[in-house]
Amino acid sequence: MRFGTIGAGTVAEAVAGHLVAAGHAVTLSNSRGPGSLRDVVARLGPSARAAPVDEAARADMVFLTVPWPRVGDALAGLPPWDGRILVDTTNRMTEAAGVDPGAVTPSELVATLAPGARVVKAFNTLYARYIAADPRHPKGRQLLFYAGDDAAAKATFHDVADRMGFAPVDAGTLRDGGRLMQVGGPLSALHALRQDPAGEAR
Repeated sequence: MRFGTIGAGTVAEAVAGHLVAAGHAVTLSNSRGPGSLRDVVARLGPSARAAPVDEAARADMVFLTVPWPRVGDALAGLPPWDGRILVDTTNRMTEAAGVDPGAVTPSELVATLAPGARVVKAFNTLYARYIAADPRHPKGRQLLFYAGDDAAAKATFHDVADRMGFAPVDAGTLRDGGRLMQVGGPLSALHALRQDPAGEAR
């Protein structure tokens, strides 16, 4: 699979680091252009490269890692998604625990902004430093919650996350799982390990 990022901050670099360690190539992008990413690419090694956003967005699996206020601009004018997987790592930071249950979740909104993409919500429940750290621990692997409406896309993401060393857990649909995972939800900032002795050898 080809992997790309829209945004190249701490979350993108953390995810890209795990992908590179798992043997994958990653194309990173941001609004300032490839030249601004020389240091990031150098840290990640030869399997990482920088490119314009529209090129990175052509990957098979693309990670959206921009701050929430920039989501609309980041997704505007991109090539047709044609069923490619868009992993939404963003958080709508103004979200409150008592959000209107009839309101769409942030990832449902992302899906409307990226028609044709198969959206999977993931990585938003973890602080960047916990994403960057080795998810394999002596007592188990770091849980990684994800949600989505497309079963095949979720299965693909599950396999990728597993190869990165995480213990992926399906939290449900973008609507139901997204509510659990959004800021103020019960899974937000929940850092836990799955008891998995075999995880140490992965």
